[in-house]
Amino acid sequence: MKLQQISVSLENAPGRLYEVTNALGQAGINLRALSLVETGDFGVLRLLVSDVPTARHIMMENHFPARVDEVVAVEIEDKPGSLAQVLRPLRDANVHVRYMYAFTGFSSGSAVMIFRFSDNDAAIDVLHAQGLKILDAKAFGMLESAG
Repeated sequence: MKLQQISVSLENAPGRLYEVTNALGQAGINLRALSLVETGDFGVLRLLVSDVPTARHIMMENHFPARVDEVVAVEIEDKPGSLAQVLRPLRDANVHVRYMYAFTGFSSGSAVMIFRFSDNDAAIDVLHAQGLKILDAKAFGMLESAG
């Protein structure tokens, strides 16, 4: 139950984020979750979108360097200590978190964590063993892609 995420490299310049989001919006692509981090003169925009193949095509067409990565979305309780409880068994299984971002309000009392792990398949096994709900593309209103 991995999701496809688009990662876009953006110059830290006025209007660049607007250009990406405008191009996606003009194409009818809905943003489901996103994260933007600074890495010096550039940033990395990570997006869960309603239509990954079309969004990636739009990025390439507009000369925005983009790639598709697999991530894992996990629903956890929205209370203090929940994230640490999820991370401990992953640590014990020697699965590393490469990056993550989160949001709340997905469903009552829950938070959603979007993870990129050193080994997504092993992480899914650990998360399932904890009884955690792993969200699929349908939960985000994302089209499944062939890739």
